[in-house]
Amino acid sequence: MKKLQILAVAVCFASPVLAEGDVENGEAQFNRQCVACHVVRDENGDVLAGRGARAGPNLYGLAGSVVGSVEGYRYGDSIIEAGQAGATWNEESFVAYVRNPTDWLRNTLDDRRARSKMGYKMRSDAEAADIFAYLATFGE
Repeated sequence: MKKLQILAVAVCFASPVLAEGDVENGEAQFNRQCVACHVVRDENGDVLAGRGARAGPNLYGLAGSVVGSVEGYRYGDSIIEAGQAGATWNEESFVAYVRNPTDWLRNTLDDRRARSKMGYKMRSDAEAADIFAYLATFGE
């Protein structure tokens, strides 16, 4: 049964990347809420957004990428497991994760013991969707 649930989650997260938020507001919200921990740094090492923070993973190319897959970042076990189960970052998964990271992992993995290293919780779905739309402008 758990394999079927994981497959269902993977199919849901494999949908095309759609970013419907407000990119301009997403940039403002990223600069208010995310830069303390995250950066957007391209493959050449150029910082495109943020101030070079390293507490959280680089968010370059986030949209459509496999959850927990930034090379060189030390993720927690639960988010790595979610990525191995097929979860990818789309607007729906991103919004749910940043609104409540631990709950998203617990629901995605069907594991009440799952934990997230990210303690911050975004204030609203709309702000989270705007940030995702902004981040979707970076990468392939």
